Amino acid sequence: MKIIVDAMGGDNAPEQIVKGAIQANQDFGCDIILVGRGEAILKAMDRQGYRDLPSGVEIIHADQVIHAEDNPANAFREKKDSSLTVALNLLRDNVGDAVVSAGSTGALLSAATLITKRIKGIRRAALAPLIPTEDGAGAVLIDCGANVECTAEYLLQFAFMGSYYAERVLHRPEPRVALLNNGSEAGKGPAVYQEAHKLLQAASDAGRINFVGNVEGPAIIRGQADVVVCDGFAGNILLKGMEGMGIFITHAAKGLFYKNFFTKLAAMLLKKHIAPLAKKLDSRETGGTALLGISRPVIKAHGSSDAYALRNAIRQAISCAEAALAEDIAENIDFMRLDAEA
Repeated sequence: MKIIVDAMGGDNAPEQIVKGAIQANQDFGCDIILVGRGEAILKAMDRQGYRDLPSGVEIIHADQVIHAEDNPANAFREKKDSSLTVALNLLRDNVGDAVVSAGSTGALLSAATLITKRIKGIRRAALAPLIPTEDGAGAVLIDCGANVECTAEYLLQFAFMGSYYAERVLHRPEPRVALLNNGSEAGKGPAVYQEAHKLLQAASDAGRINFVGNVEGPAIIRGQADVVVCDGFAGNILLKGMEGMGIFITHAAKGLFYKNFFTKLAAMLLKKHIAPLAKKLDSRETGGTALLGISRPVIKAHGSSDAYALRNAIRQAISCAEAALAEDIAENIDFMRLDAEA
């Protein structure tokens, strides 16, 4: 397995990106291609004590970098020698099995769509992060921001793609697919959601997916769905709200347990029980978000990724590549379109 890494993308590039990639190379036995400014990558490796390239790690030079202030829709065209553009070209040309980038989400989405291409018949690619649930298993949220406005057909396709991801990558047999809404009744929500509900129910009745109906926030947290389908606007609000609540809980707990001597003592006694909860809320554990609907595996790591998060994003990329998700989607595309001839 060979993973292509955008070494210049993200707030902590290239230092933490390089460190995480080398850790993944050592932990998972995968080959790594670091794409970016060669001199900067070598300096980062030197600071980490590597005088020579580790076995299975190579560098492909790309002189330009896509920055946050660049226009995400055009940046990859204007900067043809950027680390992101070169990485995706390598993936398109089958030089590697997956791409991982912590760079601009918009630029990655645009570039992946136009360079690596969507699977034929898929209307829109979607971001599908794993969000925490009480049971620790997590749920696939699709979409979380790539598509602010969606048609019912988009939501139908998200459901299929999320279901395949949950089954193949997360190993959930017959994953429960739910539609995020403001009530559990079938008639809830705007017209597009009501139409999507009918399409999802029909797909479920035909045995294509396991649709369990509408779902609200509390039910998601309780783990009542394996896949949560929504447009990118609602999904992004849900995701950011959960991230904010996780930060609040962590800070509140620290304030409580480090208030005085007795609370500090209690914290020491409870540490081993608190650690699993903290791990559930730590987005670094998942590492990245799969971009589903693209013909080859692409993983968007968080922009603030440190080495540990990047390592786990690579682990996720390996799982996606091994699962052959694109093939599953392509084989079933006629069940995911309202007009199979379009």
